[in-house]
Amino acid sequence: MNNSLEGCVSSLRESLSLLDSSIKTLDAGVNDFPRLSKVLQSTRHFELVSEPDLHSAQSALRSEIQPEVNALLNRVEAHLDKLERREQALMAKCELQEGRLGDAPSAATPRTGLSGSTMFGSGGAVPVAKMNQVRQKKERLSYAIDRLQLEAQQKERQLRKSLAAPAVLD
Repeated sequence: MNNSLEGCVSSLRESLSLLDSSIKTLDAGVNDFPRLSKVLQSTRHFELVSEPDLHSAQSALRSEIQPEVNALLNRVEAHLDKLERREQALMAKCELQEGRLGDAPSAATPRTGLSGSTMFGSGGAVPVAKMNQVRQKKERLSYAIDRLQLEAQQKERQLRKSLAAPAVLD
């Protein structure tokens, strides 16, 4: 009887070790379920939107942006007007300076002295240094006018680009 009980005990021990091994295997397999369920869960990366919803969203966006664009356009127009007035003022000033330079030689007769410090007779004596100053000032004004014209052209191009951008949204 001892032999039969020893056989039962050894069989029970083998069954227990097999059961323990099965539990460990099942535990290892089940232990990863939360991660697997998250990995295998289907997620939507892109949502399809109906065309009417898309059009309503675009019109809402347009209605939000349009006042800002109009305000910016008004600011640009005001700035361009200011630049244009400044350009006209500089051109008028330049013409005035040219007129002053043009009047000076005709009002006085050139002197043929040896000093070289004045170019005209005693009635309208203009020092050579003063003429050089006026000439340099004229060149600076001409440069300023050219620069302002370039700035105005650049602002106009930017304005055209910004006006073209809302047309692309349509």
